[in-house]
Amino acid sequence: MPHPHSIVAIVGRPNVGKSTLFNRLVGRRSAIVEKNPGVTRDRNYGISKYHGYEFIAIDTGGFEPVAETSLVQQMAQQARLAVEEADCVLFVVDAQEGFTPGDSEIFRTLVEAETPLFVVVNKADNPRLEEESLDFYRLGVETIYPISSEHNRGIDGLLEEIDRRIPLKITKKEDSGEEQLKLDVPIAVAVIGKPNAGKSSIVNALLRKERMIVDSVSGTTRDPVDSLCNFEGRDFLLVDTAGIRRRGKVSQKIETFSIVSALKSIERADVTLLIIDAEEGITEQVMKIAGYANERKKSLLIVMNKWDLVKKDGKTLKQVEEEVYDRLSFISFAPILFVSAKTGQRVPQIFEKILSVHQQYVRRIQTSDFNTILQLIVNQHPPPSKSGRPTKVYYGNQVSVAPPTFVFMTNNPEKTNFAYERYIANQFRYHFGFEGTPLNFIWRKKKSAHRKNAGKRA
Repeated sequence: MPHPHSIVAIVGRPNVGKSTLFNRLVGRRSAIVEKNPGVTRDRNYGISKYHGYEFIAIDTGGFEPVAETSLVQQMAQQARLAVEEADCVLFVVDAQEGFTPGDSEIFRTLVEAETPLFVVVNKADNPRLEEESLDFYRLGVETIYPISSEHNRGIDGLLEEIDRRIPLKITKKEDSGEEQLKLDVPIAVAVIGKPNAGKSSIVNALLRKERMIVDSVSGTTRDPVDSLCNFEGRDFLLVDTAGIRRRGKVSQKIETFSIVSALKSIERADVTLLIIDAEEGITEQVMKIAGYANERKKSLLIVMNKWDLVKKDGKTLKQVEEEVYDRLSFISFAPILFVSAKTGQRVPQIFEKILSVHQQYVRRIQTSDFNTILQLIVNQHPPPSKSGRPTKVYYGNQVSVAPPTFVFMTNNPEKTNFAYERYIANQFRYHFGFEGTPLNFIWRKKKSAHRKNAGKRA
């Protein structure tokens, strides 16, 4: 899909500091940074802002001209695809390691692409290393750009040159009211689940191209990876998160980073897709992951992937649905889709459901309608009394969206229990819908008329 922003691809050998530069440009710790080579495996997209302009930065896995293993070959292919997408390429090399034959091979490959190319000598943390960076002129370029991503040296000069050469295309849009915001801002969708549940395959199926690296090795995706796409005129930002493992299996620091990144991706999202391996079913770890999303009050869609591999009869779908809601009763508001990323079965319905769920997430109920239904459900089932004193719910209103948040005025807010909240939530869903979105309730004590009038007399 053509994109109005300029696109800047960051490529180079493993461990030269590409992800550190990416994080510096986008202004957040998006990509995982580790000393072990090959940590970044997919393309990772982020928005960078410079002097009122925006451009898309793409972080790539280590570029190896001669790739031996299947995974390394896929990483190199992802880097080549990023170059094809880009308006310019930042070829990152390592000042501390110095010039290598591998740098020369990659440079020749990049020159063939005929995309504006910048040789960026990273880790030039001091004047001595900056001087030693001159050795990279042997590549035959007119200009090199010594920088230190970690210490923010030379970044502004690099951005100025990028802006001069491309130039950057898009200025930041001004907000023009709530409706404009809803239409223009992409719906952020976090794709979460256990490792190897098929998250990346689902994203690839939605994008209709091999956007993510898919490998049989559990945990192939480590970083959250952002992908922009469009469905029926609406923009989406898909975030393929690293699979969240059981804590007991998290043995390396890098895996811990992945969990943190996945949780941060949930925080950024409007909608979460919980991907479940239909063959494996609901495990304890799936329940915990669902809990992460629910605790953060995100709208939720359950996607049972690999449905093509499940042996079925006329009762299977209903039985699985009942099992899901039995084990995940705390997110019974979330709709379920039975899909196959491999065959494409029902994959287009995912976008349709995301739109529907998001509409409920930002939905606002008129105060008059809210109170009419509130009085109806309270009269049908009054709140429990405590110590002989009846609890009364007088009125309420919706104070915010995303998630829908409601304030209730009562004489006894501390006596409202979880069971009664669940009753009200179920009744609201019956009358208003709110499929796929959690509801947030706030209970406040109503000031008595006597105290109010006493205050006026004073």
